[in-house]
Amino acid sequence: MKRKTKVILGLILLVLIAGAAAASYQYSQKGIVAVQTGRVMRQDLTSVVTASGEIKPRNYINIGTNAMSPSRITEILVVEGQSVKKNQVLARLESVQPEAEVAAQRANQSSAEAESAAAEASLRAADENIHTAEASLERARADLERARIFFERAKRLQEDKLISRQEFDQRSTEYAVYQAAVREAEARLAQVKAQRNQTSSSLTAAQKRVALAQANLKRAADVLQRTYIISPLDGVVTNLPVRVGETVVPGIQNSPASLIMTIADMSLITAEVKVDETDIVNVKLTQIADVTIDAIPNRIFKGRVLEIGNTAILRSTGLAASQSAISSQEAKDFKVVIALENPPAEIRPGLSCTAKVTTATRQKVLTIPIQALTVRQKGDLEAPAGDSVKAAGPNPAAEKARKEEIQGVFVVSGGKAAFRKVDTGITGATDIEVLTGLDDGDEIITGSYKVIRTLRNEAKVRVENNREPLRPES
Repeated sequence: MKRKTKVILGLILLVLIAGAAAASYQYSQKGIVAVQTGRVMRQDLTSVVTASGEIKPRNYINIGTNAMSPSRITEILVVEGQSVKKNQVLARLESVQPEAEVAAQRANQSSAEAESAAAEASLRAADENIHTAEASLERARADLERARIFFERAKRLQEDKLISRQEFDQRSTEYAVYQAAVREAEARLAQVKAQRNQTSSSLTAAQKRVALAQANLKRAADVLQRTYIISPLDGVVTNLPVRVGETVVPGIQNSPASLIMTIADMSLITAEVKVDETDIVNVKLTQIADVTIDAIPNRIFKGRVLEIGNTAILRSTGLAASQSAISSQEAKDFKVVIALENPPAEIRPGLSCTAKVTTATRQKVLTIPIQALTVRQKGDLEAPAGDSVKAAGPNPAAEKARKEEIQGVFVVSGGKAAFRKVDTGITGATDIEVLTGLDDGDEIITGSYKVIRTLRNEAKVRVENNREPLRPES
């Protein structure tokens, strides 16, 4: 045999031996799953809820017109960004008719007051006339009584023939004259009292006309006052969408034609964000938050939760869920208001912002990467049922128990993946707190996602941590 032939046969033999060794190795590795692992470790953990929204003043008022009809703006006395005081005049509307009405009602009031004053003077004069008439009546009655006494005396003397008939007739005539005088005085008093009652009625009517004139003047003054746009609070003009000469329309909500300006109290600035419905249960009042503003990069502003909304808001429309009949399948958010501490002077309402609310903190707790956590049905973790159990037929209670889902992780033990049930606590950005089921330093399977999703209990595994680790190990 030639040497060349021997060399070729030797090479073929080596190839066959290498192939056999490779096949033997691959057969030995059959059923082994390549995994990535990490260690259970202790660290500080913070649970954070992240939400986006915009900067808003805590208290702001959109000012419209209270005029009774569409009105033209005749004067604007402020500019956007200007600080204003409460009750300061901000703008004026057209007021020709209201001013004329106020002038007319003032004239009516003056006329009614003059009539009332004249009626009061007449009433006082009537009272004086009554006093005079009463005095005259008393004097006439006194004269009558004296004449009666003289008449009675003269009557007795005449009967005794002590005076003449002429003198008796004189006393009788005087008595009759004074009787007539009393009746005249009584009639005069009655007439004066009637005049006084009439004057009193006139005064009452005049006073009612005065009250009516005052009411009309007050109404006209109110209509005129509505042509003045007054600031309801101390603040800053943050929105001024109108110009002199434009017409504003009253009574139309959310209409550009009804808004004159917005006054905001900038003493308390808030970040109003929308928190997902799955996170809102963890948000509590006074929790600390870090707020970043897109327009002010590289700065973090501290704040605290000031208000938590109770009504769900549809993410698609921004309306309350109670206002929609088809909102059950839509994503929902809840409004959360965060009061900023020491906001910068350059901050403006409407700026986009992001808030990170710290909902819980833990010190030196056991943690694992979130992606290591998985769920398995209880039946998948138990040994297969024997033939006797299968022959007995299905058991609904047992089937329900087998479908119970258990939360846990896979621990590497003896080259195998052992499922271990765990109880968890708060969730951080990448890690989750472990309450029970694991010990510090346990090696757990952290990847890949496909492996964790499909890995079976007690499966053989091979650790391959040559890739970039999912989390630095301690």
